[in-house]
Amino acid sequence: EAHDTPVIGWQGKWANTLRLWSAKPTTLFDLDRFNRGDYAAAAEPEALARTLSRVLYPDDTTYQGKELRLKQEFLLTSAALQDILRRHMAGGYAITDLPKHVAIQMNDTHPAIAGPELIRLLVDEHGMEFEPALETAQACLGYTNHTLLPEALERWATFTFGNVLPRHMQIVERIDSWHKAKHPTRPHWVGIVKHHEVRMGELAVIMAHKVNGVSALHSDLVKKNLFNELETLNPGHIINQTNGVTPRRWLKMCNRPLAALITKTIGEGWEADLDRLKELEPHVAKKPFLKAFDAAKRQNKVDLAAWIQDHCGVTVSPDALFDVQVKRIHEYKRQLLNILETIARYHDIKQNPEADWVPRVKIFGGKSAPGYAVAKEIIHLINDVASVVNNDPEIGDKLKIVYPENYNVSMAERLIPAADLSEQISTAGKEASGTGNMKFMMNGAPTIGTLDGANVEILQEVGAENFFLFGLTAEEVGPRRANPDHARDAIAASQSLQDVLQMIAEGRFNPEEPGRYHQLVHRVWHHDYFLVASDFDAYREAQAEVDRAYADRDRWVKMAALNTARSGFFSSDRTIKGYMADIWELPSAL
Repeated sequence: EAHDTPVIGWQGKWANTLRLWSAKPTTLFDLDRFNRGDYAAAAEPEALARTLSRVLYPDDTTYQGKELRLKQEFLLTSAALQDILRRHMAGGYAITDLPKHVAIQMNDTHPAIAGPELIRLLVDEHGMEFEPALETAQACLGYTNHTLLPEALERWATFTFGNVLPRHMQIVERIDSWHKAKHPTRPHWVGIVKHHEVRMGELAVIMAHKVNGVSALHSDLVKKNLFNELETLNPGHIINQTNGVTPRRWLKMCNRPLAALITKTIGEGWEADLDRLKELEPHVAKKPFLKAFDAAKRQNKVDLAAWIQDHCGVTVSPDALFDVQVKRIHEYKRQLLNILETIARYHDIKQNPEADWVPRVKIFGGKSAPGYAVAKEIIHLINDVASVVNNDPEIGDKLKIVYPENYNVSMAERLIPAADLSEQISTAGKEASGTGNMKFMMNGAPTIGTLDGANVEILQEVGAENFFLFGLTAEEVGPRRANPDHARDAIAASQSLQDVLQMIAEGRFNPEEPGRYHQLVHRVWHHDYFLVASDFDAYREAQAEVDRAYADRDRWVKMAALNTARSGFFSSDRTIKGYMADIWELPSAL
């Protein structure tokens, strides 16, 4: 069943429809079973059907969860494709003209079943031969790879795939054979069906006429590492389209004080032509503008401090540095590195409480996948540390930790305009792009980060003097991991990290259950795949430089203002124009 929501474009010039789908049973109620007294079985068809669309991305740590996720992906993809074909045919167009009127973008591998399903519809429902159907599907389909992580490059056991989708298993095998015949020099390890698995990443690449990554570094890694053999067989098939965010929502609407200042300074219309933010640069040298910029940021911080008091019960000072990391909780995003540095800061303050500390409010936000035990442990640790730090009278306003519940877009619209510092600290080579980093930049928050994802391009745009860079590079990560003692060596070289891990291991933040985080500490010592220990000291030094910069108010406000002034490249308008020109081959309407 379709559920439509109209989405009105900027200034009402365009309107699109967001069409969502829910599953409905073909048989609502089995009256015969009910009359025989089998009441649960009578309602079973409806319950099973509703389950398909009840929870998006169900936990797939069990076989039942995997099967449900595959069914869900097929349901939503097939419903969309059938609707597209219905509308195409209703317009009086020939089925062979589908690529002239339809462009379909697969985002990650979750909808990668679109290739086989579109072929099935064209062959089984519309009578096309296999190869013309395959070529038609390829001409319609594009594939955006959004991440290098294994969980986003799905691999389905052939038993599961064939059991749930037997017709599609036949089509996948035929696509694989077709591709092998087309490229007889293809290495034997390259293909869709290998080692009793259907590899959805390879399927998406083969079925798309264009593949793209979402930042310059990420696209390079997709070509060199992830799909190197497929790119070699078809050079130029994989391109880059760096992500962007809409300045209408993420600056003009959510940050009204700053938006008003920008309009007052450079005039109307900048939100539809974000390169115009460069016109702010001459004003950054003028004290009245910097004073107004700082006042806009402070107003946002005062508002957020009141919201934190109401929703979290924590009193924070708007004069403190608001240090924000909000994103999905994952080991590669390294919220663990952040909280370890926070514990080190707490330890240092306790050792020397009379020092001239720059006050910090550490704000975390985000959710983990339901079956991701380590991520949930990190969330638990952050909250345990917050409980101790926030109630330590010796600490006062020098350090506060806040983790608001249920992070979502509405909360982001409060947090991002008030942020002083943007935490983008993923292990180099793991973040595809990120868009939070762009939102923070637009709103005048300098970045502390690694050379990863779109951070690379943010650094290029804003300049090294306005970015707090630290950590191993993507090229250095592999050799470091190759040393089996890399974590132990890094810990041995860092007294601060030793102290932090000892505090956690002793149960300093959870005396009611001292052993709660033994596994997490063990993971840092012995299974530190994401190189938290290796980057810890460099991260601490970068944070010390943040303190020094923030204490120099003129320097800090200028850095913040330049981040806004140089963020024009990261408008989604630029991104969409790139897709239109390079992938969808549409004339620009923007």
